[in-house]
Amino acid sequence: MRVQVRPSELKGTLQVPGSKSHTIRCAVLSSLAEGESVIKNPLASGDGLSSLRAARSFGIAIEEKEDGWLVQGSGGHLSLPQNCIDTGNSGTTTCFFTSVASLVDGYTVITGDEQIRRRPIKILVDALNTLGAKAFLTRPNQAAPPVVVRGLLKGGSVTIDGFNSQYVSSLLLSSALAQGSTVLTVRNALEKPYVRMTLDWMRRFGVEVANDHDCEHFVLEGGQTYHSPGMCIVPADWSAVAFPLVAASITNSSLTLVGLDFADSQGDKRVVHILRDMGAQISADEEAGTLFVEGGKPLRGGLVIDLGDIPDALPALVVAATQAEGVTTFTNLAHVRIKETDRVQEMYEKLTSLGCDVRIDSDSLTVYGPCKIKGGEVSSSDDHRIAMALVCAGLAAQEELTITSIECADVSFPRFFEKLMACGADLKLIEDDLEK
Repeated sequence: MRVQVRPSELKGTLQVPGSKSHTIRCAVLSSLAEGESVIKNPLASGDGLSSLRAARSFGIAIEEKEDGWLVQGSGGHLSLPQNCIDTGNSGTTTCFFTSVASLVDGYTVITGDEQIRRRPIKILVDALNTLGAKAFLTRPNQAAPPVVVRGLLKGGSVTIDGFNSQYVSSLLLSSALAQGSTVLTVRNALEKPYVRMTLDWMRRFGVEVANDHDCEHFVLEGGQTYHSPGMCIVPADWSAVAFPLVAASITNSSLTLVGLDFADSQGDKRVVHILRDMGAQISADEEAGTLFVEGGKPLRGGLVIDLGDIPDALPALVVAATQAEGVTTFTNLAHVRIKETDRVQEMYEKLTSLGCDVRIDSDSLTVYGPCKIKGGEVSSSDDHRIAMALVCAGLAAQEELTITSIECADVSFPRFFEKLMACGADLKLIEDDLEK
């Protein structure tokens, strides 16, 4: 499928979906816990559904209702999967359930789509082996899935690189159920808000983790039990908020975003402050859970923005920077290159092809603005965040912009295009002709 985007503005009210990151953590813990959990407002598409299917593979009974999921917890007594687990496009699901598999006495095979089979997981595999499980990758000289895991996880001491917080969170979630205690030391700790989110969810399910509050050293007692808190409400996804927020900021828009939790631990809340620093007119009503954006105001560059903790914000913020006066530099990006795609390279190539002045090196991206965004046709490269960022660019472009392979947006933002159109975005969705 493709979308034709014409220059237009947004008016009205828009609600973003439930958080992908919260949904997957809640699905894992509800599966491991004693008791029944009700998950309200889960991300019931893409990565969220990948976590649901993975949980079911371990024998977890999950009922999908109109207003959420009903999960019958295992109390840590998981069944050995009878088939390979396909995690689709979900890197978080892949990492988390790789460690979950170490809690089962038997072999579990985990794989995913073509992108997942390129994303490195060897650091996590090596850590599981150090902690007494048996894990290996199936392809010689490849650091990515398919991965095979056999328990039981014993515990011990391990040091890993925190380049990808998913490795850290994965080990934390499962080590509480290991046979013995685990000491986890993290070098180069990045994406710390995601690790803190994991610790928050573990605490809600009754497990405390001794840590140094800098996400670099953790001590977990083994043989613990997670207990369901009953009701689990998934907050709105601040990573998804970035896209309508940027779209409204760079066009002559008046948009209200609703259903937000300003006390939530998601690091991507910082996008609001970054856009304000760029001159965007954004007001918040924390009690009501809303943001109001008044677009059409000049944006300014001159910022150096470290994305070490919020790598998912890069595609949207780079588009905002193309409309800002001056030079905007994004730094600490090495881990952004191993997401669904190399997002640094992808955004450079796509925006350059649309006439923007963007320059990159291994660990930074610099935008010289403001840029006139040309029309034309570009591909999402099957990356949900790139697809949505390019739609934002199209709304501020000089001419019509066509974006191909847009189905991937459902991974984290179901009905993204329909919600924008309901607020006045001039979009036309086109089914691809399979006979061509």
